[in-house]
Amino acid sequence: MDKTYQPEQIETRWYERWEADNRFAPAGHGQPFSMMIPPPNVTGSLHMGHAFQDTIMDTLTRYKRMQGRNTLWQVGTDHAGIATQMLVERKVAAEEGKTRHDLGREAFIDKVWEWKEESGGHITRQLRRMGASVDWSRERFTMDDGFYQAVQEVFVRLHDEGLIYRGKRLVNWDPTLHTAISDLEVENKDQQGNFWHFRYPLADGVTTDAGEDHLVVATTRPETLLGDTGVAVNPDDARYASLVGKFIELPLVGRRIPIVADEHADMAKGSGCVKITPAHDFNDYEVGKRQDHLLINVFSQDATILEQAEIFDLKGQPQPQEDATLPAKYAGLDRFEARKQIVEDMDALGFLAQVETINNTLPYGDRSGDVIEPLLTDQWFVAVETLAKPAIEAVENGDIQFVPKNYENMYFAWMRDLQDWCISRQLWWGHRIPAWYDAEGNVYVARSEDEAREKNGLGANVALTQDEDVLDTWFSSGLWTFGTLGWPEKTPELDTFHPSSVLVTGFDIIFFWVARMIMMTLKFTGEVPFKQVYVHGLVRDGQGQKMSKSKGNVLDPIDLIDGIELDTLIEKRTGNMMQPQKAKAIAKATRDEFKDGIEPHGTDALRFTFLSQATTGRDIKFDMSRLDGYRNFCNKLWNASRYVLMNAEGEDCGVDGGEVALSLADRWIISQLQKTEAHVTKAMDEYRFDHASQALYEFVWNEYCDWYLELSKPVLWDDTASAEAKRGTRRTLVRVLEAILRLAHPMMPFISEEIWQRIAPLAGTYGGEGDSIMVQPWPEAVDHKLDEQATRDIEWLKGVIIAVRNIRAEMNIAPGKPLDVLLTKGQPEDAERLEKNRLFLSKLAKLESVTWLSNPDDAPLSATQLVGDMEVLVPMADLIDKDTELKRLNKEIEKQDKLIGGIEKKLGNEGFIAKAPEAVVEKERGKLAEFQSAKKLLEEQKAKIEAL
Repeated sequence: MDKTYQPEQIETRWYERWEADNRFAPAGHGQPFSMMIPPPNVTGSLHMGHAFQDTIMDTLTRYKRMQGRNTLWQVGTDHAGIATQMLVERKVAAEEGKTRHDLGREAFIDKVWEWKEESGGHITRQLRRMGASVDWSRERFTMDDGFYQAVQEVFVRLHDEGLIYRGKRLVNWDPTLHTAISDLEVENKDQQGNFWHFRYPLADGVTTDAGEDHLVVATTRPETLLGDTGVAVNPDDARYASLVGKFIELPLVGRRIPIVADEHADMAKGSGCVKITPAHDFNDYEVGKRQDHLLINVFSQDATILEQAEIFDLKGQPQPQEDATLPAKYAGLDRFEARKQIVEDMDALGFLAQVETINNTLPYGDRSGDVIEPLLTDQWFVAVETLAKPAIEAVENGDIQFVPKNYENMYFAWMRDLQDWCISRQLWWGHRIPAWYDAEGNVYVARSEDEAREKNGLGANVALTQDEDVLDTWFSSGLWTFGTLGWPEKTPELDTFHPSSVLVTGFDIIFFWVARMIMMTLKFTGEVPFKQVYVHGLVRDGQGQKMSKSKGNVLDPIDLIDGIELDTLIEKRTGNMMQPQKAKAIAKATRDEFKDGIEPHGTDALRFTFLSQATTGRDIKFDMSRLDGYRNFCNKLWNASRYVLMNAEGEDCGVDGGEVALSLADRWIISQLQKTEAHVTKAMDEYRFDHASQALYEFVWNEYCDWYLELSKPVLWDDTASAEAKRGTRRTLVRVLEAILRLAHPMMPFISEEIWQRIAPLAGTYGGEGDSIMVQPWPEAVDHKLDEQATRDIEWLKGVIIAVRNIRAEMNIAPGKPLDVLLTKGQPEDAERLEKNRLFLSKLAKLESVTWLSNPDDAPLSATQLVGDMEVLVPMADLIDKDTELKRLNKEIEKQDKLIGGIEKKLGNEGFIAKAPEAVVEKERGKLAEFQSAKKLLEEQKAKIEAL
């Protein structure tokens, strides 16, 4: 093995070897285990959330594979309708100076497929870099032919059952992209805005009980005034009870609109009167339904004011008999220009009562950055009520279990308050809706145009045009568990691997994806899509903030693996940032945090960092110091393996038989290994990856490396030790390390494989050329190898060694100086342990002699440490230069006095206490306690020296 651990030299090599050897395909004869990757966008790049999630999934997959399960981790990517279309549109504009409309639909779709073939595999290359052991031979794409067939089948069947319909409804509309978008694609941003209070004159000479000839309504969107259909007051509001059923004359438009009683009006908010605009507000739409109002749309798809309003009833039917007149002066104005003009006009008419500054939230499209508008449009919907019932029951009866269980409540809250699902998008890239229209607007849903004609008896003379819209990407990804396995065909894969075993996902898409998969899969397969849902948290920065480009705190997992120079990192964080001051602040913060950039850490260290923080369901604060620490852990494992190889290669390790004699240390480490194997296995089964990684870390670092390797040296390096003893220790060294590597493999696949290839032949577990740790059995604890007596004896031995080391540190005695040590006041078994472990003690504690002192009164003046009831004594006479040591201690005490005085002065300053944050004050108090404790120890040492 190389002298130093260099992950960049082993990781790509091993991944290519595994993939070439088809190691990721289903194998083994055990119970099937299957898991579907949440398909990342084909346009995407690996971010910290992906890396965290993929680490968890790969760890589970490798673990189950080593348990002998017939394991499939299904991979694939999502066609990402909006994101991909925008990317290719920008590419075409930059390279050809054309829009998609210049190209036409067919030519533009060809361009998208060209891009997908050339550049669409970036995120899958990054998945390989993370070590993801997905079955690449089965890679799927939500627009491939087989998946297209599944999508068509589901749409047609749902429509034929009346569960898909077309209707005019209010949706989130992106005026830039000209499409409906889902709630998940809406970013709500806090901002400072205005609340305009308008006077709406009462019609027919009616007045309020207070004698006013108007009502005051308030709105953050004055431009929607043009589509008002009423004013609501609370039915319990006595101030306006006499006005219910009366009318308002809508300013600027002249439309008579009714005053209605509805609980949507909050008596304690403003005047208690609310304008109702059902075609432009989701809450108002519900009021409109209760009050049987018309829907008056005043916006175009560009969010400009129409010349004539579009008026519909609640079923979406046009109402041509209604007056659709709108003021001509606003026609064609952008909504925000119209807002400004309408406010000015209302003010000029004396109808502007007040302008209030408020903090509110605005919805923005996450792709376009434009303000989202609730807009009345023709869309396709799934009627979800009948689909939701079995999906709720599947979780209620335990067929599907959420981990942690509390996420079931979130699931139920959504599922019991479902709205019909808008599944159409006004895009070109995606699954085109399988519906055709004739000249009269009649719609025919079928798998193809030919089937539409055949089903409906349409002759060749009837011209049909396919619907221009495509399906929401969540519709196709809702079929992911069974569509990827070949449905609607009855495939062996579907029979073997469905339902899948577990879904690993974030809480933010429980409704958008998880719930819809459950509904769709139960409907079309009669099975649940998965038996468990493991819900993980979000990856945040070290301060707990969400990582985002705007905050400048984003970390690229590949940069953490391969390293990145500081200037390049700053450019990635601030590039294309429109605000120079903000970019400057982010650059400074990045320099302060990273100094010289990010050094390479390797994939294994990053994976282990994620796993160490993977508590069920909680967000994690990503801490660079942890990543540094786990890179050191990889180094520790590497160096320990080099020590084992140096002492085992070419030597008799007991593989071919021969008698062995196991030392106390050998029996102890074998026993501790059993406990660790049981602990890690239990934690993995319970999705407690943090517990699994911590148990492995503690065993490797603290027990195997720090203690057992040291305890092996007195046996291996002692010329008087028997051949059986040496053979036993060498066998234990390699076998325990080999088991460690198998335990570590799901978490740290690369380093474990690299070392295993060298260690396994010595341990007798190597199958020959081409063998891999990936297919080795998972270590299982064996009860008869537990040895509690060995554990108690080793703890005693460790206690004595640590006691001697503590005395050295306290009394400033050189680590290599041989000491005479006395043991006294212990139990009878302590004296027996001394005799049995004299060799270990002498070597590891660097002792000249160690003696059992029967009469404690005979002890000379000594430095003392306790191990249970037993005292460990180091006689101090002639051991140190008393005057020199006292001089050093006095100097250290003076230093602590200065530090203590400085903090006491700061804490005594009332101004500091009053102005400093509580956390800062507490930090200073903590420092004071630390310095005072250090001074006390120094003074105790000084007293001991003075007494010599």
